[in-house]
Amino acid sequence: MPRLDPIGQYEVTQIWPPDLGAGEYSQYREEFNRFLTENGAEIVNQEVWGLRRLAYPIRKRESGYYLYTEFRAPASFISRLRRYLQLRPHVLRDLIVKLDKHAIEFNRRRQEKQRTQAPSSV
Repeated sequence: MPRLDPIGQYEVTQIWPPDLGAGEYSQYREEFNRFLTENGAEIVNQEVWGLRRLAYPIRKRESGYYLYTEFRAPASFISRLRRYLQLRPHVLRDLIVKLDKHAIEFNRRRQEKQRTQAPSSV
C-alpha cells in the first residue's frame, strides 16, 4: 500500500545579511519563490519584514534582513527545503514551523486586519 504524503501548512522565516544590495534581496526572494513553486509548494502569504536588529550577533552581524513565507506543501518537501536553505550562503538563520489549525486561523485574521488597516492610495 503506498504511503500517504499529507499536505501541511508551514511557515519559514529567513534572516539574510544586512549588507546585500536591494537587487540581491529581490533576486534571492524570486529564487526562493521559484524553488517553492517548482517543488509543488503553494505560497499562501509572504511578508518582507525588512531590516531588524538581532537579539544576539550571528556571524558577527548585529542586524539582519527578514523574510517570512507561509506555504502549503507535502511533508516530504520539508527535508528538501532544509537542505536548500543550508546550501545558501546568504541565509544566516532560518526557522521552519508546521502550523496547526489555531496558528493558521490566527495568521488569517492577522492578514485580514493588516489589509483593512492599510492606507488606501487615493
